[in-house]
Amino acid sequence: MDRVSLRGLRVRGHHGVFEREREEGQIFVVDVELGLDTRPAAEGDDLTRTVHYGVLAEEIVSVVEGDPVDLIETLAQRIADVCLAHTPVQEAEVIVHKPDAPITVPFDDVTITIKRSRA
Repeated sequence: MDRVSLRGLRVRGHHGVFEREREEGQIFVVDVELGLDTRPAAEGDDLTRTVHYGVLAEEIVSVVEGDPVDLIETLAQRIADVCLAHTPVQEAEVIVHKPDAPITVPFDDVTITIKRSRA
């Protein structure tokens, strides 16, 4: 399985369990790694036989900017569903970073990593 990655997509969303998170919003950072067979696209030099990562990036932005959810687990699942909606994509690993999570002690980042596949 070949890998296509999109890393560091920064998007403002209004997700979280606290009212302040919903009202003010915060930056979320998204990484995706997709598993697919790129040989058909490469053989014909045909974009329609692979994943268009520009389109996918816009779709991910729409998810993060869209309807708020309490949990980044839910957000990650929604992003994985968008990735798997692209026919060539057989599996997706999604990492959602919440670097401004409301934690009262010093920290670098909070992330959720999920892996989903068609199988």
